[in-house]
Amino acid sequence: MSASNEVRRISPSAVRARKGQTPLVVLTAYTTPIARLVDPHCDVVLVGDSVAMVLHGHDTTLGATMEMMILHGQAVARGLSRALLVIDMPFGSYEEGPEQAFRNAARIMRETGAAAVKLEGGVHMAETIAFLTARGIPVMAHIGLTPQSVNTLGGYKVQGRGSDSTRIREDAVAVEAAGAFSVVFEKLPESLARELSAALTIPTIGIGASAACDGQVLVVDDMLGLFTSFRPKFVRRYAELGETAETAIAAYAEDVRARRFPAPEHTFPDEVPSR
Repeated sequence: MSASNEVRRISPSAVRARKGQTPLVVLTAYTTPIARLVDPHCDVVLVGDSVAMVLHGHDTTLGATMEMMILHGQAVARGLSRALLVIDMPFGSYEEGPEQAFRNAARIMRETGAAAVKLEGGVHMAETIAFLTARGIPVMAHIGLTPQSVNTLGGYKVQGRGSDSTRIREDAVAVEAAGAFSVVFEKLPESLARELSAALTIPTIGIGASAACDGQVLVVDDMLGLFTSFRPKFVRRYAELGETAETAIAAYAEDVRARRFPAPEHTFPDEVPSR
């Protein structure tokens, strides 16, 4: 393939330049097949630490490890040709300090080919974000409801209401000043998300933070309806693949028990001649 025909990969700087323009489309992916499906339609593909819950059965994202994020990051990278690949830094891999964060972020990027990492936290993580960006590691910030802090936040509740809005404002200003190229707003009131999206010069990407943001991110399994029991209130389900899969599996099981086996494309002799 000639250089002129190669697909140009979206960069962190290109994402930052989209501020105030066409909203950014962001989805999670954890496997190569899903990455191939979302790549033509997404600006950013996030290997979220939600993989610990979605694919590994953990109750929270705290079960994600460096090895888990790298393994799934490598799988997703094989399925992407244009979208920006961002990988979550898992709990315990960056909170100790900037040096620890740099070592682990560099490892993630080196072993997966990701162009950026995402980490949670506002004011208290600003020094770390600045340390990483100064050393060539683009950072997507994440404020509001930060799932890795679910035990201190008291659950998966909306953040930034009433006097708590001051904290969110300070976090938003801090991550922008530290050099983050974008910031995820999770579970913020629409009025606050709108105010901050207008005030910041970097794109805001909402999840449960209204259409006032510069883009949206969803867990792909949620929007595809792959779960029949878990239904986040802020997610529009574009399909009900979980119900379709359950119906198909039940039909298959019924056929097997009734000995209605699917006919193979090729029939084979009962005996294979010896060589």
